[in-house]
Amino acid sequence: MTRLSTSALTLAYEDRTVVHDLDLAVPDSRVTVIVGPNACGKSTTLRALGRLLKPRSGSVLLDGEALTRLPTKKIAQQIGLLPQTPVAPEAITVADLVARGRQPHQHWWQQWSDADERAVTAAMERTDVAALADRSVDELSGGQRQRVWIAMALAQETELLLLDEPTTYLDIAHQVEVLDLVRQLNHDKDRTVVLVLHDLNQAARYADHLVAMKSGRIVAEGPPAEVVTADLVREVFGLDCVVVPDPVTGSPLIVPGAPWQAGARSGAASDSLSRKAAS
Repeated sequence: MTRLSTSALTLAYEDRTVVHDLDLAVPDSRVTVIVGPNACGKSTTLRALGRLLKPRSGSVLLDGEALTRLPTKKIAQQIGLLPQTPVAPEAITVADLVARGRQPHQHWWQQWSDADERAVTAAMERTDVAALADRSVDELSGGQRQRVWIAMALAQETELLLLDEPTTYLDIAHQVEVLDLVRQLNHDKDRTVVLVLHDLNQAARYADHLVAMKSGRIVAEGPPAEVVTADLVREVFGLDCVVVPDPVTGSPLIVPGAPWQAGARSGAASDSLSRKAAS
């Protein structure tokens, strides 16, 4: 039995059902990445895994017990969640925001400890925001703010970490840094990580377990090398492409057809690309 799973999970916003009868077992001590087109239910699923959204029916299970039956503090000690668009309190400093990740571990008789200090310091160093400790979060760029939020999630030091599009607002160098950090945290701390990513190539490169969703249902899941095919990309994203080995990692690399050109015959670019891949 995996620590985090769903059973016949149905999620809805008012009268609109977004996720339908979802059965998902998150592999322990692995990096799982959920991908899919916009509005497919991937972020909604992640919110439910972190108990930010109550199921319409079915359940999310932590160690075999429904999240809805567990105390909030116990969940916060086990599951760290970085939502897609977090909002910081006005004028809060970077250090103070990151320190809020330690709240689940504090008690009324001990508000701050050496362990809390070490966790916050390490989290800021690993996300390269230590130099910003005294700055107001309001003053930071989008990329800097995103790294501060990730630091707060890391400071929580949970065994399960849920990140909803953690590379948003980041340039390509910082995207790679963050995803490398995720892999390192998984390896060093044996932490189970679930990510939602838009970039399918990044997902294929960093995931141990890939979950492809469409219209609120799982279309395919498993190791990226087994899941990512041209047929799957066409089915899930409506994109004609070829899939080739990444020259660096060997993971699947999605190459879309040639961009539109004036006078080009419709479908010719995709046909040409497919022939080249076949050869």
